[in-house]
Amino acid sequence: MRFSFDLIEPDSRQSPTPSPSSSTPKADLQWFPLQNHPLFSSATATTTATPAAAERMPPNLMAWDGTSRLYFWDLNKKCLHRISIRLGEPDPASILAAFPSKVLQAERPTTFEVNKISINRNGSALFLSGLEGLRVIYLYGRSSTEENTILCRTVSIGPEIYFDRNNFIRILQISWHPHSDTHLGILSSDSVFRLFDLSADLGQPEQEYYLQPVEPGSSCNAAAICPVDFSFGGNHLWDRFSVFILFSDGSSYIICPVVPFGSTYNWESVLEMYNDAHTFGLKSANSKAVYNSNTAISWLEATFPELVLHSGDGSKLYAVKAQPFVLLDASVSLQGPLRKVSNGATQDSEFEKGVCEGRAVSFLYNLAGKDSILVTAWSGGQLQLDALADEIQPVWKMGSAPRLRVDSSDQILGVAMICESAPNDRSTLKLDHTVWLGHPPPLLRLAIVDLALPTKNSSLIAMINDPLVPERIFCVHMGGIDLIVLHFLPFTNQTSGKEEAMRTPSVLSVLSTCPDDSSSPSPLHGFLALSDSFGNSWITGLTSSKDCIVLQMETWNVLLTDVIDKVREEAVGPDDELKETDVPTIISKELLSGPKSVLLPPSAPNLRSVTADSIEGRSMLHQYFKLFHENYVEYAHKVYFELQHHAPQLKKVIDNQHSRLREMQQKLSEVERKKEKIEDRVDRAVERHSSLEERLQNLRKLPGSHKKPLSKAERDFKLELDKFSGLELDALHYSIEAVSARLNRHIHSPQAKETQKAGGRRGNSINNRRIEDDNISQLKSSLAKLSLLNSENSKKVKLVESALKSRDITD
Repeated sequence: MRFSFDLIEPDSRQSPTPSPSSSTPKADLQWFPLQNHPLFSSATATTTATPAAAERMPPNLMAWDGTSRLYFWDLNKKCLHRISIRLGEPDPASILAAFPSKVLQAERPTTFEVNKISINRNGSALFLSGLEGLRVIYLYGRSSTEENTILCRTVSIGPEIYFDRNNFIRILQISWHPHSDTHLGILSSDSVFRLFDLSADLGQPEQEYYLQPVEPGSSCNAAAICPVDFSFGGNHLWDRFSVFILFSDGSSYIICPVVPFGSTYNWESVLEMYNDAHTFGLKSANSKAVYNSNTAISWLEATFPELVLHSGDGSKLYAVKAQPFVLLDASVSLQGPLRKVSNGATQDSEFEKGVCEGRAVSFLYNLAGKDSILVTAWSGGQLQLDALADEIQPVWKMGSAPRLRVDSSDQILGVAMICESAPNDRSTLKLDHTVWLGHPPPLLRLAIVDLALPTKNSSLIAMINDPLVPERIFCVHMGGIDLIVLHFLPFTNQTSGKEEAMRTPSVLSVLSTCPDDSSSPSPLHGFLALSDSFGNSWITGLTSSKDCIVLQMETWNVLLTDVIDKVREEAVGPDDELKETDVPTIISKELLSGPKSVLLPPSAPNLRSVTADSIEGRSMLHQYFKLFHENYVEYAHKVYFELQHHAPQLKKVIDNQHSRLREMQQKLSEVERKKEKIEDRVDRAVERHSSLEERLQNLRKLPGSHKKPLSKAERDFKLELDKFSGLELDALHYSIEAVSARLNRHIHSPQAKETQKAGGRRGNSINNRRIEDDNISQLKSSLAKLSLLNSENSKKVKLVESALKSRDITD
């Protein structure tokens, strides 16, 4: 594999000539190589200190929307830059970036130090994360009066949960859900995994899972209950509904099923799980497996009602939306800790004993074919690579009811549940067909890779999957970037029908950030893996001094090298001799080896001592003619016969190639004919879009366009509030005034005064006065309570009226 490393020196960079404007036409844009972009030039960049949050998590200040836009967070100016890029144009090895770039400013300035940014699936929102704050910035905002600046709406996520001064809850990991554009998954230091829906409530999570890896009261070390990282599963059976949790002692757990409300999934994949539960679960001889599969089927039918409505009518669906549903009498179990497969061959091997040093710091889920790979990074600089040896099945704990938050129509708005780890009574795990029994899938250890980091006990280790080749994993650490290539996968290699030996992964150094003395390595502040539809891939990095690095990856050379190694292993035997392959040949090997050499008998006389006219000479000449005829003439006849025999076959092959060539030429001509139509349709679509955008701008300028009428439910609620404020509040005020008046009359009444004067004369006057004092104190307390209730109700009414007024006018 070949890496091309392009790092341009500061003196060779170009300086921009045009001045940016708020609406720069495409014709006025200048295109620079990404590493030469003026945003990353040393003339305008200043050395930025390592963020304080980088001490606990790897920083990443770059994001990519997957198509043509690159985002970069400027630590000095505290703004977001949006750069338009071109991948592989015009040179396949280059990335061009447009100048000037757009500057995205948040409506509310960020007061915390940003450590990580990440964009959602459709490229409409991006979160800014740090140790002291978490905000989501919507990338489609309005133009500002400043040059080339866009003001974007910004919201805070869970400020009362994570960033309250009275608590010390810290965010450990945050990630967008792969099947939703509005859901964020957050793992925090209080051992709770939360899912937030940005389209609903920003302060309260939609789903909460309280992780309890050990039973209450059982003794364990502190590292076993401290979560570190999490990762969502990939598109493979129940993996897409799973969340993988890593704890600091290296143990990994699974929560399944976890589905965001309103997320979309492929119809065929959901139907495959539904049929799998019917085929392998309901037909099992084990009653427990039948019960678990029945529970999973009921959950699938309630979450995806299309399974009941369209499963048998043959209708063609492409995607289904998950409906809010939770089992009322069961909570999701915390499956784990995932154990390694126990067999006699590998139980006592070195890597089964756990040679990783330090503590677990980061986690990565990778899907390659049928193999679900779990990669755990340790602070000592080792990577632990495991593969799931069985499929994931959903597991619930019956009798543990979750807490639900519903609306007035009993629609589920939020759910919270305690996820307990089910006790595992199996001392050894084997690869058996125990499906739907609730056992967590075992792990098959692939390898342990030592990265040989320059600084031990470092927690700055991040991993990312290659966007094109799933067998490749990039690892970013204090020393730079390493590439891990997996050569053996247990289930993918079984498809060939051959038992292949386990090959250790290859570790290649892509980029080194250590200086020559390797005394103070500096981590990267940004890292991305980019790819296009033509099979080209690049990786980009951002240094602490704001220099951009672009590396081209030769993607297909890895696979080609792998194939060549396999061919050599099959062709070369133990004695380094070529084996006979089964490759068909047009000409036989006997003809390719040539005619046999003429061998003289051992008793043949010397030709110089024999004359041509003698009997011996004639006999020898006759013998030579016979040998020549047997070797060369017969070989010529064989060659002639072979050529005549294979001529029709060669002609057939050539005709087939010519026919395929004609078909491809016809398809190319059709594409060329359709190209003009497509270009015309694109032009018409652009014109239509421009006219619609112009009409939309005109409509926005109309008076009253920003007002939204109240819905029927809001109008009914407003009527109830008006009734409450008009009737009940007036009655309450009237009651308070009446009680106050009665109290005043009672205090200033002449009977009360006479009673006080004659207090010393009558023997029972003391008791009467005490009774009156008690009545007065009761009246005063009642009056105070009514006044407090009145003030609280008045505050509530004012809040409701302000909310209704804000509802009348949309943003």
